[in-house]
Amino acid sequence: MNDHHQPHDHHQHHRLHLPAGSASHGPYTLHVDPERAGWEHSALRVLDLAPGATHLLDTGESEWIVLPLTGGCTVQIDGQTLQLLGRESVFGGVTDFAYVPRDARVQIASGAGGRFALAGAKCERRLPARYGPAPEVPVEARGSGNQARQVRNFAAAGVFEADRLIAVEVITPGGNWSSYPPHKHDEHRPGVESELEEIYYYEIAGDGVGYQRISPSRPGGADLLAEVRTGDAVLVPDGWHGPSIAQPAHAMYYLNVMAGPGPDREWKICFHPDHTEGYR
Repeated sequence: MNDHHQPHDHHQHHRLHLPAGSASHGPYTLHVDPERAGWEHSALRVLDLAPGATHLLDTGESEWIVLPLTGGCTVQIDGQTLQLLGRESVFGGVTDFAYVPRDARVQIASGAGGRFALAGAKCERRLPARYGPAPEVPVEARGSGNQARQVRNFAAAGVFEADRLIAVEVITPGGNWSSYPPHKHDEHRPGVESELEEIYYYEIAGDGVGYQRISPSRPGGADLLAEVRTGDAVLVPDGWHGPSIAQPAHAMYYLNVMAGPGPDREWKICFHPDHTEGYR
């Protein structure tokens, strides 16, 4: 049988849980590109810059958002200089960010040093470079009780324009469950569900741990139960993902990077039917 007819067998050849440091490459402590993940669009890099250091990035066929995790930086692109104030940590609140287009050469420089996420997606259109102000990031309170969490929709579909890239941050208080009910977005069903490849990147307050579940949505599909720590990433090529569980007294942060082949840039999800009673 031609492999082309089995588009979802890639995860069997690619690890889904990438412990901190296990997917480093060059200057990046985390480097996930479509080839590394075994899919088509989504990418994520984490860059640690020493004080006074600079980094040159060729964006290639992908659009990128430079998102400060710790510290601030300047982003130079096409004769523009975008100054990012950044933040002390991911738990300190929303941050400003920079969108940079495909087919560009970008310089990232940090006087005081810091850690920066580069969320990317292979794309077709070349949009202008832009600054994303922190006060304009919509912050959503989702869920209640021990499922309450905060979603920072900085590059959600319908919030910030991009060609393919969708990215949000989630803060789950210690002891709470998020990514719940389990949901999926692994097939294109117009108006109901969009097909999106997703990367989770985690930071856990106070050197704590969290837990991430992916359960199969189809025979042989993605299946994972992982203990995650700061710097870890998890790939979601398909499947029901959730819950993401935070250790009591240790808040959990994750960055979600998503992109897919659909005709529209949209986040449409399907909840797991066994878990939705009382939660929808």
